Amino acid sequence: MLGGLAAYLTIRWIEAPVLSASDHPPVKIVVIPEGAAFSHVAQILAREQLIQSRSAFMWLGKKQEAERKIRPGEYELHAALPPSEILSKLMAGRVVLHSVTIPEGYTISQIADVLAEHRITDRAEFIRLAHDKSFVKSLGVHAESVEGYLYPDTYRFPRPTAGKDVMKAMVDQLAHVLTSEWQMRAKEIQLTTHQVLTLASVIEKETGAGEERPHIASVFHNRLKKRIPLQSDPTVIYGLPNFDGNLRKKDLSHPSPYNTYRWAGLPPGPIASPGAGSIRAALYPTSTSDLYFVSKNDGTHQFSATLVEHNKAVEKYQKRPRRVSSSQTSVVPEKGLSINQEGAS
Repeated sequence: MLGGLAAYLTIRWIEAPVLSASDHPPVKIVVIPEGAAFSHVAQILAREQLIQSRSAFMWLGKKQEAERKIRPGEYELHAALPPSEILSKLMAGRVVLHSVTIPEGYTISQIADVLAEHRITDRAEFIRLAHDKSFVKSLGVHAESVEGYLYPDTYRFPRPTAGKDVMKAMVDQLAHVLTSEWQMRAKEIQLTTHQVLTLASVIEKETGAGEERPHIASVFHNRLKKRIPLQSDPTVIYGLPNFDGNLRKKDLSHPSPYNTYRWAGLPPGPIASPGAGSIRAALYPTSTSDLYFVSKNDGTHQFSATLVEHNKAVEKYQKRPRRVSSSQTSVVPEKGLSINQEGAS
């Protein structure tokens, strides 16, 4: 009988927390490394004073066959949790999820920067995978890279998360956004999904004013129908190898396939990740006859149907030597040159 009592008390001691809830112990972030042996996990918990006995926790783990079932990652734990509950969290992988917001209009490189800043994933590996044709194809993306396919939204990821898993989550989110109705609409206007995302990305970079997007889209649709080059500054910038923040006249002649001053039609692919508003605008443009727009330097644009009207708008709004475009870049006129008097933007 005494032996039974001793065993009962031992088990109670093994399963007892270090402190009681009334002690209000602080929450600690504990990192369990990838591939950590169970003995190492027990050592970490003992060091953080989250368990009373390393050997007792080892016994508990053996009893639950936890040796190869512990998930790596960050865990929120405190000393009032019973060891069995701590073990349960580690085996279930109930890790801390970190919120990270990817803004609309960000490129692969900018998205990689945000993820790296939040310590979600490795920047270099993310960029490498984003251009790995085999991996891109495995995501169901039929393009050279995932540019434009990483949907801008707020996500919750454990730290760290493999770049491939982050990308899959973002591409999957885009698939949810591209409803069957929108896919049918794309067919109606004779655009592929890739073309819709490409056009939407240009719209995204041209204006931050949501209400203008369908009108911007109208100008581009009209130009495409008339086989007039889009002449969009953001596409030129995307194709420049080293953009310093100033778009110069000579840049408009850069031989990039993304240069819509040199080549008619859409660029080869998206230049950024468009949000739902820009995708919707690309699919449902406003019905206008406009072919031009110019920045009014307040985040909005003046639209024109003729070159005469457009040149008047340029004269009115772009008299200063430097003009700020809707994409927050500036065009620096060179000697004796007038910028964009025949362009869309």
